[in-house]
Amino acid sequence: MTLRTTVLFAWTLLFAATMAHSPAMAASLGDPASLNARAPDSYKAKFETSKGTFVVQVTRDWAPNGADRFYNLVKAGFYNDARFFRVIDGFMVQFGISGNPDVSAAWSNATIKDDPVRESNARGTLTFATAGPNTRTTQVFINFNNNAGLNSQGFAPFGKVVSGMDVVDSLYNGYGEGAPRGNGPNQGLIKMQGNAYLVTQFPKLDFIKKATIE
Repeated sequence: MTLRTTVLFAWTLLFAATMAHSPAMAASLGDPASLNARAPDSYKAKFETSKGTFVVQVTRDWAPNGADRFYNLVKAGFYNDARFFRVIDGFMVQFGISGNPDVSAAWSNATIKDDPVRESNARGTLTFATAGPNTRTTQVFINFNNNAGLNSQGFAPFGKVVSGMDVVDSLYNGYGEGAPRGNGPNQGLIKMQGNAYLVTQFPKLDFIKKATIE
C-alpha cells in the first residue's frame, strides 16, 4: 500500500467514525428534503477556520431561497471541515463541497430556485455559486472585490461578512483556479473522494473547523 493510498484510507475511516458519532447529523445531511426550515429574517453564521474566525450577517429579504438553504446547511453541520477549495486573488473564495463523498452525492441534485438579484456583489458579500438557472445547491463564495459584473449573471448575494474579513483575505490562494483551467483542485474529484483527495493533493488549503448559527 502506497503512502497516498494509506492516507486516503485513513481519511475514509475518520469520516465514517465522525458520522457514526453524530447519527442525527448524518441522517439530516443524507436527506436534503428534510432540511427545509424557514430562516429568520436576519441571522448570523459564525465560521471558525484554520486562519481564524469570521461572521456573516444574512438578510433573508436579499435572497430568501438562498438564505433558507444556507441556514439549514449551517445548522446541520454541512460546512464543518469543508475546504476553501477555490481561492482566486482579487476575485473570490469558494467553498461548500462536503468533505464526505456520500454527503456530496446526496446533495448533488438538491437544487433551489433562483432569487432575484437585489444586492450587488460587493466586497465581503456571500453568494451561491451556480451552473446555470435554478442550479444552486451548497457551494457559496465570498467576494474579495466589488464584482458588480456578476449581478447581471444572476448571482444573488444573501449575506455579508461583518467581522473577520481580514481572515477571509488571508485564506491560502496559492493553488489558483481549479482544474482543468488551472492547477487547483478538480471539483469532480472533490465530490468523489472528499477531503482525502484535498489533504493529499492540496495540503495547504485552509478549512472550516466549525460553522454555527449565532
